[in-house]
Amino acid sequence: MPARSPLSSPPSSPLAPVLARLRTTNPYAVDAAVAGLVLFAVSLQWLFPDEGDDPLSWQGWLLGAATAVPLVWRRAAPFATACAVSVATPVQALYHAPPPDLMYGGFVVLYTLAALARPWQRRVMLAGWLVGVATTISHREDAEPFEYAFQLLSIVCAYALGSLTRTQRAYTAELEDRARRLERERTADTARATAQERARIARDMHDILAHAVSLMVVQAEAGPVVVRSDPARAEAAFDAIATAGRDAMTQLRRILGVLKQEERESGPRRLPQPGLAALPGLVHRVGESTGLVVELRVTGEPRPLPSDTEVAAYRIAQEALTNTVKHAYASRATVVLDWAEDEMTLTVTDDGRGPAAPGGGGHGLIGIRERAAACGGGAVFGAGPDGGFQVHVRLPVAAGRRATLG
Repeated sequence: MPARSPLSSPPSSPLAPVLARLRTTNPYAVDAAVAGLVLFAVSLQWLFPDEGDDPLSWQGWLLGAATAVPLVWRRAAPFATACAVSVATPVQALYHAPPPDLMYGGFVVLYTLAALARPWQRRVMLAGWLVGVATTISHREDAEPFEYAFQLLSIVCAYALGSLTRTQRAYTAELEDRARRLERERTADTARATAQERARIARDMHDILAHAVSLMVVQAEAGPVVVRSDPARAEAAFDAIATAGRDAMTQLRRILGVLKQEERESGPRRLPQPGLAALPGLVHRVGESTGLVVELRVTGEPRPLPSDTEVAAYRIAQEALTNTVKHAYASRATVVLDWAEDEMTLTVTDDGRGPAAPGGGGHGLIGIRERAAACGGGAVFGAGPDGGFQVHVRLPVAAGRRATLG
């Protein structure tokens, strides 16, 4: 059986539909029915008096009505209603026409005050009723000691029931407010996750297109030069263009397919992403497609990386090589993975035109810095030790990332 959430409602009782219907009914209609019931209850004692009681008089019936009719406005004006009933009840009791056995109207107003009124109104009215009832009973000729305990305890019980209702209402309101806050937080978290996922997809699309187009441009520029002198090389160049285009289209279709599925399922999904295992293939494709001599070196003992850090490392290397192909006019590039105990260092160095070219006002270096920062690392750019341009990125391994991100 699944566990119930702390905020979930308790199992419904047979009275739940009735209570729900009462909550949606016009409050004046409900209060008018309560007033009618109270008037009926106080009239029973006069219509069917006990032997020896005073007969019913029209003045007594009017006083009884004065304890019931104000209850129609008990929720609209609880304190004024309580004052009216508080005056009519002792007058009715002292008038002996005959006095009521139970203060039905008093119980209702005390319950209402305890549930709805301000603190000072509740305290004043409770104290007034306790003192008033005790004083009224003491003026009766045939008052018994148990009547004091019964009437005073009845007042306290009515007030306590109203206090419990007030507490339950406050608790329910707090739960509803907490549920609304949690819903707003979930909505905000979903929107934030969606925005982050879209930003990530945008970066991936930039990397995919920039890399593919750069390879295609290099091959397209080389093709016409050798189309007559070296047809085989020209054919290889056009094959490389087609391969780069197909690879880009495959990845774009995958991204667009996931975006369409997100719309159908109303939830973000992670795309299948390349990691460090795909880095040798990237280096090979860049070297084969552009004629650039690209070397991959790995030093140290490889350690586990979080999945998003692996994707970031691949995309950073891809973007750095794309910048080299597009801007550096280099002949060689080196990709170095250096594994330490708590971090992995990725360095891409070329022998091209130097640090001025790759900046170029584009978004590639900005994307590299953002990817590194998102994984708890950092990135620096500048001239290489022997000239050219170098991208140096630090990415924490699993344990190091936990310490970095807290």
